[in-house]
Amino acid sequence: MATQLEEQEQVDAPPKTAFSESEFPYRALSRAAVVAVVLAPLGALGLTPTFAPMLVLCAFGLLAAILGIRATLRYPQEYSGNLLAQIGLVGNGLLLVGGVSVHVYTYATEVPEGYARISFYSLQQPTGAPDVPTAAAIELDKQDIFLKGYIHPTSGSGQLSRFVLVPDLGTCCFGGQPRSTDMMEVTLTDGQTVRSGLRKIKLAGRFMVTPSGATRKDFDNPVYYRLRAEHAK
Repeated sequence: MATQLEEQEQVDAPPKTAFSESEFPYRALSRAAVVAVVLAPLGALGLTPTFAPMLVLCAFGLLAAILGIRATLRYPQEYSGNLLAQIGLVGNGLLLVGGVSVHVYTYATEVPEGYARISFYSLQQPTGAPDVPTAAAIELDKQDIFLKGYIHPTSGSGQLSRFVLVPDLGTCCFGGQPRSTDMMEVTLTDGQTVRSGLRKIKLAGRFMVTPSGATRKDFDNPVYYRLRAEHAK
């Protein structure tokens, strides 16, 4: 009787496959590894001065790569993508170190000799304050300065030798009519020109304050600040 039951169980049992599930396991691709690889080219945009803050994406890419490597090593039967995570680790690391090094070197060497670095924001009045030249601007009158900014689109297109400089892209493109202390009229000397666009430019020259302000076409507010720039880049 026992023999008959064993034979019946063998007949009723499902046929065995040639391969077991352990030989072909399903492993999910680590999302962290994918994120690390995606963030690297985005962070590479931070190598340019205009988009320098985007280098922070490489720091997040490094973190994602570390998490991806950890997951694939700790749970090798569940996650794949270790090589992808390693590529993200190396790529983001090189971009972050290289980008920071480039920007630090540029900052240390970009000011021509004899010029004082200033921030455009030191020339701006805070919101709600009278829109007149700041005390810092008056002290800098007729001094040689170095600063950075953006060409306002109403200055024209192509190569320009005269234009209005504003401190940021918000003032440049989305701020409507800039306030007086958000603008500086720049005149390039010695036949120099710069191409209009959305990139940040560097200028060095003689700074002057016009207390009465000067009117300029396309702007409602008078312009108090002027710069005769000997260096433009």
